[in-house]
Amino acid sequence: MAMRKTARNGKHWVSKRRTTAASRDVYAALDLGTNNCRMLLAVPNADGFRVIDSFSRIVRLGEGLATTGSLCDDAIERTIDALKVCAGKARDHQVKRIRNVATEACRRAGNGDHFLSRVESETGLSVSAITCNEEAALTVAGCMPLLDSSHPYALIFDIGGGSTEIMWVKQHQGRPAELIALLSMPFGVVTLAEEYGFGAIDNALRTTITNRIDAHLVVFDDANAIAPAVADGQVQMLGTSGTVTTLGAIELALPRYQRSKVDGLYLDLDKVNSIGGQLIGMDLDERARIPCIGRGRADLVAIGCTILEAICRRWPATRLRIADRGIREGLLMAMIAADRTAQAATASS
Repeated sequence: MAMRKTARNGKHWVSKRRTTAASRDVYAALDLGTNNCRMLLAVPNADGFRVIDSFSRIVRLGEGLATTGSLCDDAIERTIDALKVCAGKARDHQVKRIRNVATEACRRAGNGDHFLSRVESETGLSVSAITCNEEAALTVAGCMPLLDSSHPYALIFDIGGGSTEIMWVKQHQGRPAELIALLSMPFGVVTLAEEYGFGAIDNALRTTITNRIDAHLVVFDDANAIAPAVADGQVQMLGTSGTVTTLGAIELALPRYQRSKVDGLYLDLDKVNSIGGQLIGMDLDERARIPCIGRGRADLVAIGCTILEAICRRWPATRLRIADRGIREGLLMAMIAADRTAQAATASS
């Protein structure tokens, strides 16, 4: 089916078979990370939007990137295969507007631009590599419904495949939260697992990794006086990543992952540390036998828990809220809001 080419920054992708004015307005958002390719399709409603379809696949786009500086051929092929599925979903739902973004792997790779050009030619999807600041702003926007403005501040973190972002956020009554500082650390679960291995993490290695992470955290902490605010109970801690959602699923003893039960869940920090510590000490086969982890995620969850341990040790809030949301939701809200503003301006003119 012929289509106009998808454009950057959320411009329209119009299917030629979209002919009825009564058709729903469907919006799509795609987040291509170092480890995962994920897509949401949604229709606007009074609360913002309602998800009507989704896609998620582990593609390991950043496999070997830390060593070679480039995206490898196998990772590129896996990712393009996944993106073809996403393109098919966009066609099937006759999307009104779509925006597709890529994060750390495409920012860092020497052949990132060439890869994105190939994606567009082979799938019809135009994917833009966004900056760390854009990534953080979208994450904060996507997590907004889970923020509690009774706390003056929020500390949001995203343990990604190729980078880890820490967002220091000022909360306001009746107004959107404000991102006031960002730390983007140039490592995540894929890069550190490739460096340190995929098996059990012994105490010596655990200390090495957490100290390495804390060397970054302490500078950010001192610059923004975060630790005193945490100690004073002024900070809501919110984590958005596969690591924290996995902990939530384990705590709920889910036989398979269910977003509706995990998204928004609160875990006491003692429980976070307990579950994380157990996963860190397990070997690959032991982690793979946990139903909501499985073989596909078993190799990265231990290193993710080690990163999480360093964050929680630096900022020991009473509890952590888990978010299974972020960039895609931020993209959807931005596109829908822009269209509503344009429609209101047209109506009033």
